[in-house]
Amino acid sequence: MQFDRWALRIALAAAAATLPLSTLAQAAPRPIDGGTLTLAVPQEPTSLVSFLDTKTDNRNVSAKVTEGLLRYDEQFRPQPLLATAWQVSADGLRYTFRLRPGVKWHDGRDFTAEDVRYSLLTQKKQGPRGRITLANVERVDTPDALTAVIVLAKPAPFLLKSLSSAELPIVPSHRYADGEPLGNPNVTAPVGTGPFIFEQWVRGSHLVLRKNPDYWRKGYPHLDRIIVKFVRDPAAISTAVETGEVDIAQGVALADLERLSKNPKLRIDASYDAFLNNASFLEFNLENPILAKPKVRHAIAQAIDRNFIRDTIYYKQVEVVNSPVPKVLGDYYDDSTFRYPYDVAAANRLLDEAGQPRQAGGTRFTLRLSYIPGADFKRTTDYLRAALARVGIKVDVVDGDLPTFLKRVYGTRDFDINLNGLGRLFDPTVGVQRIYWGDGVRNPLIWINASHYDNPQVDGLFRQAAVELDPGKRAQQFREIQQIVGRDLPVVPLVTVHSALQVYSSRVHQISNSIDLAAGDLADAWIEPRK
Repeated sequence: MQFDRWALRIALAAAAATLPLSTLAQAAPRPIDGGTLTLAVPQEPTSLVSFLDTKTDNRNVSAKVTEGLLRYDEQFRPQPLLATAWQVSADGLRYTFRLRPGVKWHDGRDFTAEDVRYSLLTQKKQGPRGRITLANVERVDTPDALTAVIVLAKPAPFLLKSLSSAELPIVPSHRYADGEPLGNPNVTAPVGTGPFIFEQWVRGSHLVLRKNPDYWRKGYPHLDRIIVKFVRDPAAISTAVETGEVDIAQGVALADLERLSKNPKLRIDASYDAFLNNASFLEFNLENPILAKPKVRHAIAQAIDRNFIRDTIYYKQVEVVNSPVPKVLGDYYDDSTFRYPYDVAAANRLLDEAGQPRQAGGTRFTLRLSYIPGADFKRTTDYLRAALARVGIKVDVVDGDLPTFLKRVYGTRDFDINLNGLGRLFDPTVGVQRIYWGDGVRNPLIWINASHYDNPQVDGLFRQAAVELDPGKRAQQFREIQQIVGRDLPVVPLVTVHSALQVYSSRVHQISNSIDLAAGDLADAWIEPRK
């Protein structure tokens, strides 16, 4: 159903998609300037710039303050943002961007090509996705202050789709002049070029952004202020939007959706996010000698009823995932080896064959299960503990906040199985490769290869696909990768995860102006005064 909704959304927008964004905004009722828009979100960001940490919560805030070179319409066609024009050489090795003149950083300094150079090269070196997306970037030339030329050593057929504000933001190089960028003050008090200026971050409570009066896009934004409230309880989020305490709610309790949909004062946007393609995965720590056995991993996969997760935990609002590559990327999709139907008897048989018999009391072995913070992930964790107990696997759940999770999974590796939420994104090189990338074993970085899967054949195929310009050959390489990792199964795909589900007041208009949905900039958004 979600895929159908996305297709319908594209169909309805097809005629208008070629119009400038300003024209699209005018197609709605005449906007009203002013007012404060209040959002409720379930997770507090760890950074206010998705520069070196692209977690969804970070992206959603970052893109309202810090911009990218391009934005994309609903058919993924690039649109001008900080770049006004671009040209790709015939060999695919030079991307020349003409930059928007007269753009100022929020501190009054001029935006220049040097900011583009610094931002891209730093993300190439340290970005969890930039290290893969920009791997083929050799250098960034700046022949003048308003021209940036990305020079590649090898082609990157996905590059032009990756330059959005949330995905590869352009940050002010002068703010990062000294020291380690991850510890820079701009991470928590960002200066950008976007429609909103950072004003305040009260940890554990809320975030305040105010209108940029000197925004380069004249007449925008319409809103005076955005307040982002951090509300961990999904039921409380539902109540807040019902009572009008907030204007937009993300992360509402899925059990409340039917009731909320009947409220005439509310609207629901359940558009499928084909940019992020978020999904939940169960990752095995392959350094555990028990989990290093393929039969044990296959058994665990067959002990899990993914239909139960879809229907009961997510109230049928998601889809079961049968491959790490998003199904919407149909040319690349192959789920032929991800055949692990729910079968407790088969799971028990495989565990016996793997040399893991039941001991006294019925337990075979114990695993530590960590999970990324979130109400639905916690509910899934509770189910996994019960499901694995049925086949003799005792599960000890280890929890904590997001920094604790990241350190445990990608630093100290103090886990055996891990429930994670990952964006599969708009191209397998950008989103899926990092789940299996052997480089993540040798050069650990958050969001890359928590399993420590290391298969030279898979790495080689990913390297080939990253530079392959022939669509047919590239599709075959991705299909072969899926066939291999479906048999090896270092990671079990579970279900899609809503990254853009929003419940909002009927007083609010134009909340999305690009394919980024919740990670858009809200420059076109406006709100009717309360009556």
